[in-house]
Amino acid sequence: MNGSDGIRGTTALLDDVLSQLQQTHGIDAKISLGQLTDALQARAYGVILLLMALPCCLPFVYLLPQIVAFPMLFLTWQLASGRNTVWLPENLHKRQFRISLLAGTVSRARPWLKRFEFIAGPRLASLSEGIGLRIVGGLLMIPCASILVPLPLTNSVPGLGVSIAAIGLVERDGVLILLGLIIGLVWVAALAIGGGALLTYLIDLATGLVSSA
Repeated sequence: MNGSDGIRGTTALLDDVLSQLQQTHGIDAKISLGQLTDALQARAYGVILLLMALPCCLPFVYLLPQIVAFPMLFLTWQLASGRNTVWLPENLHKRQFRISLLAGTVSRARPWLKRFEFIAGPRLASLSEGIGLRIVGGLLMIPCASILVPLPLTNSVPGLGVSIAAIGLVERDGVLILLGLIIGLVWVAALAIGGGALLTYLIDLATGLVSSA
């Protein structure tokens, strides 16, 4: 689904997208998710997913992760369904954010994006097309769902995993796709297991405090 754009590199694509948005709307303007997806309609699903995932994996970035988390889940569902073009329901289509916030997030992520782009290349291409892509989309729904949970530790690492997988989609690199999936899924599994144990411990602690009061 990435077509020839992936050859140009991920950072070049992001620069093009931001430049187009800034020229059309102005750097301090607000745009909707619908305007973003419309601008990217001819681009890779991976670019759209990456732009939305980046704010979720960087520390101390607020507001934007809450705006994009559900659309990310919706996008990965569409990948799993085999849909070739992006569609958003009306309420998500109208959801807005500042272009400058998105540009700042991309700027902060640029150093590690360059590192991944340097090692990326067409490998295991079956994971970025056909049934392989649909399976990847289904698995990516899990870390995206984790990002929706408004609790500590539920968004940064899953967001990183989704971002790496998205770079893999853009570059048609199945190795990066697998790496992103492993990071996201292992972290969510660890949270599910460790979070349950922590919750049990806190309940027991609270019960003990009440009993001794």
